[in-house]
Amino acid sequence: MKSIVNKKNKIKGCFADKVFDVLNFIVLFIIFFLVGYPLLIVISSSFSEPTALLAGKVWLYPIQPTLAGYQAVIHHKQIWVGVGNSVFYTVVGTVINMVITVLAAYPLSRTDFAPRKFISLMFAFTMWFHGGLMPTYLLVRDLGMYNTRWALLIPTAMNVWNMIIVRTYFQNSISESLFESARLDGCDDFTYLLKIALPISMPTLAVVTLYYAVAHWNVFTAAYIYLQKQSLQPLQTVLREILLLSKMQEVSVDATAGETNAQQMSEILKYSLVVVASIPMVILYFLIQKHFTKGVMVGSVKG
Repeated sequence: MKSIVNKKNKIKGCFADKVFDVLNFIVLFIIFFLVGYPLLIVISSSFSEPTALLAGKVWLYPIQPTLAGYQAVIHHKQIWVGVGNSVFYTVVGTVINMVITVLAAYPLSRTDFAPRKFISLMFAFTMWFHGGLMPTYLLVRDLGMYNTRWALLIPTAMNVWNMIIVRTYFQNSISESLFESARLDGCDDFTYLLKIALPISMPTLAVVTLYYAVAHWNVFTAAYIYLQKQSLQPLQTVLREILLLSKMQEVSVDATAGETNAQQMSEILKYSLVVVASIPMVILYFLIQKHFTKGVMVGSVKG
């Protein structure tokens, strides 16, 4: 009798699992469609003929495929200035972020560092309470960083949440006995950090690096507030000008689309530039995706 009951329960369990799998597939497909379809439209629009795009004919695949939009990107001088600035802000800013984050996270992870709880509390306090936009603007201006590259690098030199992620990894995933063994071998804190702790922490550091890099690459508000010189503006502000103001002075119509007028070129350039602006971060994500799941789950299981 027991075996019959167990069989029935097992059949019910298998049926419930199948129902769950089907529902899960349906929900995930809907989410994928809602997220993927707009991306597909943007990519298809960037390769479509401007006249077909303005007529609203593009809804799934490119209509009369053309590279006119990408040629316009190549011939737009301000776009390349923005790309160069964004690369600079992303590389230099991320290096500054990672150095300061690691130097803050490591001592706060050490149990023998007496004021670590107080300092951690002070860091956490800034996550909920801060001066606001106007005091920050006045501070940046009074420090002489207004209209300089430092305005996008120094105020965001460290993200407290990212520092907590790295500190948590140092605390929970690196054995204290490893530090004690290193100390017995004559290893000081800096040597231990550089040669032992950092190599072990590569998955988490890769994820935090991605967080910082994406934030710098997508910076817009700070650049819009602090930078007035066009030679310093990142790609996102250039994209904003094209999307909202349709500034096409530097696009050579004859070299990119023959007799296509400026309005048509402006429309297709918007989509082409969105695709171009997204490519670097997509490539970066694929380079470190193997570390992403492991790193982002740090601290989720304790025991």
